[in-house]
Amino acid sequence: AGLSADPETFAAYREAELIHARWAMLGALGCVGPELTGDSSLAPNPWFKQGALIFQDGGLDYLGNPSLVHAQSIVAVLACQVVLMGLAEAY
Repeated sequence: AGLSADPETFAAYREAELIHARWAMLGALGCVGPELTGDSSLAPNPWFKQGALIFQDGGLDYLGNPSLVHAQSIVAVLACQVVLMGLAEAY
């Protein structure tokens, strides 16, 4: 009974849970990272306000450097995230 009744199903659930755990660890890093920047040039904001930085004038410069990724369009960022997540999930 339960999740381990079928060994093949259990293996599939285990693999899916490992993938989700890895994404959760990256999400936790994304929450803690902005908090740790303090008063540096990395836009010291709480994690729940970081996404709103793309809507300010000039867009969002990752790591405070406009020559890296300069995000100005929320649609382009969303499309990029969908493609990258799809590739990661397909892997």
